[in-house]
Amino acid sequence: MTGPALDVIELMLTARIYNEEHALDPGDLPPSYRRAFWRTASGDVDDGNSDTDSESTDAADRHVPGTIQRPLTVTNTRISEATGISHPWDVVSELLFTQREEFTGKLSFSDEEMAEQWYLKRTDDERLLTNPTLAWRFEDEIEAVDYETAQSMNRPVHADRVWIDSLLEQVFDEDDEEMLDLVEVRSPQEMEMTLDDLVLTENQEAEIQKIVKAIEHREYLAEIGLREIGKLLLVGPPGTGKTSVARALAHGLELPFVEVKLSMITSQYLGETAKNVDKAFEVAKRLAPCIFFMDEFDFVAKTRSSDEHAAIKRAVNTLLKSIDEVSLIRDDVLLIGATNHPDQLDAAAWRRFDEIVNFPKPDDQMRADILRVITQRMEIENFDPAEIAGRTEGLTGSDLRLVMREAVLNALTEERTTLTQEDLLHAVDGFEERDNLKNMDMINGDPDALIAGSDDGGHDHSHHHTDD
Repeated sequence: MTGPALDVIELMLTARIYNEEHALDPGDLPPSYRRAFWRTASGDVDDGNSDTDSESTDAADRHVPGTIQRPLTVTNTRISEATGISHPWDVVSELLFTQREEFTGKLSFSDEEMAEQWYLKRTDDERLLTNPTLAWRFEDEIEAVDYETAQSMNRPVHADRVWIDSLLEQVFDEDDEEMLDLVEVRSPQEMEMTLDDLVLTENQEAEIQKIVKAIEHREYLAEIGLREIGKLLLVGPPGTGKTSVARALAHGLELPFVEVKLSMITSQYLGETAKNVDKAFEVAKRLAPCIFFMDEFDFVAKTRSSDEHAAIKRAVNTLLKSIDEVSLIRDDVLLIGATNHPDQLDAAAWRRFDEIVNFPKPDDQMRADILRVITQRMEIENFDPAEIAGRTEGLTGSDLRLVMREAVLNALTEERTTLTQEDLLHAVDGFEERDNLKNMDMINGDPDALIAGSDDGGHDHSHHHTDD
């Protein structure tokens, strides 16, 4: 009995030790356990009272907004949410040291020492290191188990979706619902891209390493008075990976990711633009440590040099002031701006950033490397990425993903999941044809270009860069 039973007993042991040892905090619980025991900002307990399960309502167990509060009450529902086991009591009911209260549905140990011995005979060092609470309890008994190591390997609380949602609930009220459409907040685990999925230049890798070290040594930087650090501006054409790098950093550093598009935040609600800017920075500071990503940063310069509405100009001035006031060292907010048009930025915009990272279009070698990354899970006969790279000069990483998508879809129309080099070359040719449509007469308003049966068959071949 070492499968589901081991998972159930581990959770029960964790809850018991956590309840007894007040030196432990929510960061010492595995993320799946935190999610199961989380209390929302509105005071609700997430799915803790279904079937016959109920919770104590005495003073020690009252709801605290957005937190995990002792005592942790272990029930069938809690265990199911944390482990995915449908009927937890059924898998441990025959163990001599377990018991269940019929009225409340609470699971507990009738003999705690026997429960620990049973667990230790069936677990291993690797498993214990995924649970800081148990590592804390057993590090003196098992040589290879170290509490600090387990802590460093455990996802921090601020990276949990439930923690993020709880804070957002406190920051936003009903009048701020529109703001949620302008600010996108993601947890690290919601990032599809990781740094390992990206092909970077040496300069990009070096700048990322600087930022990683700055985040790791924030206290030291504060001690020596180096506070003006942690504001990056990523510059380069669309599709070269600016947004992907910012999101991948959030995943790798396990930081919440707050993203705003400046053109939206300063124009959709004209009378509320300055308020929207303030609110966006407030969200970032409340979620700290986090990454605050501002896309379309060139919009700042365009607005400052144009005859835009005064409300928008005030919002942009508020934005620049807010950038000056936010700090990685003081506020735990890593600020990243991105622009496709660095030529449109003025001196006031440039000086807000302490690091500028260039994202040029990839050369032949980078395109070949990008193709190798994109095709890792694909089966391709006679695959020669260097040949494809040589045929795709000027294409970005985003473009190459579109090429591969087209090759896969073409093969699927022939009921094939194995591609060939010819499929890829054909997709490159097709992509170039679609890309050339940007220069066709239809762009200049030629009505004949929109008639079915013309040279392009009347299809819409425009493509969009999705990887900024």
